[in-house]
Amino acid sequence: MKIYTKTGDSGQTGLLGGVRVAKDALRVEVYGTVDELNAVLGLVRACDAPAEIDSILEEIQHQLFNLGAELAIAGGKSSPEQQLVAEPQVQSLEQAIDRFEETLEPLRAFILPGGTAAASQLHVARAVCRRAERRLVTLSQQAEESVRDLLIIYLNRLSDLLFVLARAANASAGQSDVTWRQ
Repeated sequence: MKIYTKTGDSGQTGLLGGVRVAKDALRVEVYGTVDELNAVLGLVRACDAPAEIDSILEEIQHQLFNLGAELAIAGGKSSPEQQLVAEPQVQSLEQAIDRFEETLEPLRAFILPGGTAAASQLHVARAVCRRAERRLVTLSQQAEESVRDLLIIYLNRLSDLLFVLARAANASAGQSDVTWRQ
């Protein structure tokens, strides 16, 4: 099977279900941003993130692929079998946030992206995740589109986790967070 199909040469792409849309359609923008986030997480993992963080990120990468697949369904009309991101995945993110926060010094200042390579890339991932969330919210406000609220919640919780994991990556390496100075 060839990687190129030439079906997108006119600026159109196919959604799951066979509908063709412009490559800059909002739904395509959203799942493309989720794909970008997944790629950034792959980069974090290549930066020798601590093993526990790497394991969490691997699972998140699978979930993001599932989320992107659901977003690639025309009109967002997914069946229950296609809704692979569910409440247990949100709860898993929350549990990881709580577990890592217990090991970190309480926040006393705003933190700038930085520290180790893994922590810095986790901050990039957090920013991309926030963009994906914003674009998903915009998509959810379109009358002809359908977006499950849980997908917005998942991305919101994920961005919180990525912030905490950036702090944890720094702490694991003995690196202080980079605090903002006025």
